[in-house]
Amino acid sequence: MSSEPRDTNVPGSGAGKAAGPGNTVSGAPAGGSQDPPEGLLEQRNAFVQTFFKKGAELTEELLREEARLRDRMLRLESENAQLRAQVASDDAIRDLLSRIDQLERDKRDLLSRIGNSHGDIERFSRRFAEIEEENARLASLYVASFQLHSTLELSGVVRHLRELLAQLVGAEAYALYVPDADGTLVPVVSEGVPPKDLPHVHSGVGPIGEAFADGHSQWTEGDPRAGTLEAPAACVPLRAADRSAGVIVILRTFEQKASFVDVDFELFKLLGVHGGAALAAARLFARHGLEIASVDAFRDLP
Repeated sequence: MSSEPRDTNVPGSGAGKAAGPGNTVSGAPAGGSQDPPEGLLEQRNAFVQTFFKKGAELTEELLREEARLRDRMLRLESENAQLRAQVASDDAIRDLLSRIDQLERDKRDLLSRIGNSHGDIERFSRRFAEIEEENARLASLYVASFQLHSTLELSGVVRHLRELLAQLVGAEAYALYVPDADGTLVPVVSEGVPPKDLPHVHSGVGPIGEAFADGHSQWTEGDPRAGTLEAPAACVPLRAADRSAGVIVILRTFEQKASFVDVDFELFKLLGVHGGAALAAARLFARHGLEIASVDAFRDLP
């Protein structure tokens, strides 16, 4: 089916006209470029404004995020520094606690050693006191023995006996009894008690006579400061050649002498042996004019 050709050159439409010099199409400039319609410009401007607005908002958001991250990083660095300091502090505390534990162990060890040393010191002190007491006892016995045998005069022996009884034994009231020709014990020396109050004693009668008869010392178990003639504080027989030469009667001791101790019993033994020998020797020398044995007396010795 054919159609008839239409005339495209409609008067006034401008269609089909060749663009010549000076001619414009729809009022376009002669240079050949055409400005976009006004609606497109508005859309483009709106798009550009929206684009830049979004970019600015995004940039601002990125800047805020960067600031937030930077602040977070600073807080993390501060927390990290605190944690490092805390770790260092914990290590120091652990070291300190370990050192304290070691010091406590050392302290317990030292206290144990000190306790042991105190025990040793106490033992040494007791032993030292015992040695000192033994030395004092030996010194007293030596002094007593030396004094008793330092003279052969009867008055000198009696004087030494009095000194020993007062200074070493602590006797305040005492008497020396010796047997007479009948064997009756007679007081010849006394101190702290009047001689008239001292009775004569028969051998084997009462504590004084019993001590003389059996040759064994007797002493009270109570307070020696309260002795009497009926119950003396001590009776010490003086022996010479296995025979009784007399009796030392201690009636009472000084106030500070509340009891007899070991050294007193040792002195009783020494006085009994050496005192009796010294008295017998002094009496013999007094009887024979202090003669010394001549060489003839040694010729018959075995």
